[in-house]
Amino acid sequence: MKTQSPFLNYISDYMLVRQYSLRTINTYLKWIASYIHFHKKRHPASMGNNEVVSYLDYLVLTKNVAPKTQATALNALVFLYKHIIKNELCLDLTFIRSKRQPKLPIVMTPEEVKVLMSHLSKRYYLIAGLMYGSGLRVMEAVQLRVQDIDFDYKSIRIWNGKGNKNRIVTLATELIPLLRNQIAQVDEYLQLDSHNEQYAGVWMPHALAKKYPAANTSLGWQYLFPSHQLSTDPETGEIRRHHFHQTGVRKAIKKAVRMAKLTKLITPHTLRHSFATHLLQSGADIRTVQSQLCHSDVKTTQIYTHVLQQGANGVISPFSRL
Repeated sequence: MKTQSPFLNYISDYMLVRQYSLRTINTYLKWIASYIHFHKKRHPASMGNNEVVSYLDYLVLTKNVAPKTQATALNALVFLYKHIIKNELCLDLTFIRSKRQPKLPIVMTPEEVKVLMSHLSKRYYLIAGLMYGSGLRVMEAVQLRVQDIDFDYKSIRIWNGKGNKNRIVTLATELIPLLRNQIAQVDEYLQLDSHNEQYAGVWMPHALAKKYPAANTSLGWQYLFPSHQLSTDPETGEIRRHHFHQTGVRKAIKKAVRMAKLTKLITPHTLRHSFATHLLQSGADIRTVQSQLCHSDVKTTQIYTHVLQQGANGVISPFSRL
């Protein structure tokens, strides 16, 4: 977690104390370091609006980054100047905004999903099944807790997803037996860890840790996909059992794609794209799909309707009429 720069180490410690996720911390540090290097390692306190604008322009004109990437870089710099430098940026920065067109989603057919799943190891079959069956992002899947699974209503509760949003998604009935077996394995890990004097329980958000001091050793709060090894909490130095790392999921799916001899460029997120497209194909209302995916704008969800149209915008090629 620590870097070579005392300044970046300070930012890292600042964010850790305030309970920012490790992923957010790493992302912000990356963009802040890039910004500093772009300006010949000048200290951010000696720079301001003009330097931020020139950096954001560089990302578009030279790096050709996507709009979301540029927005993430801007968020990191807004955080830097507001919380670290204590000199907020102007609200109306006049930088060149990226107009790079978003990529169209790659979607598998149901047959391709079935073939892919058949080549996944037992360790990753269930987590991939949840990503496809419930439209989860890979980080949402690996961070699930046991109590997030609602067997009675066949649903899954997603807490603090992208944009810190909460939502409830559907649960495929066919995955219930596998989920019950998985929870039994989690319980076995918990019983094993309880005999370890160094074990400090699963990580809990600070407010909940104070309100429910014994919850970190209860089954409901354990990660649904626990790591096979104990690890050290980077914030406190305590021994805990973390969850699957998303890199392992990506590697497992990449291997399965290769074994299945699928030619499409398939990633874990392709399972989410396929979930949305297949829901629409089965007759689901687009607003329902929007809710399941937690899209703030229905226009984001509408991109999946393009996949279902015959040809470009539903146009039938004249060649087909020969």
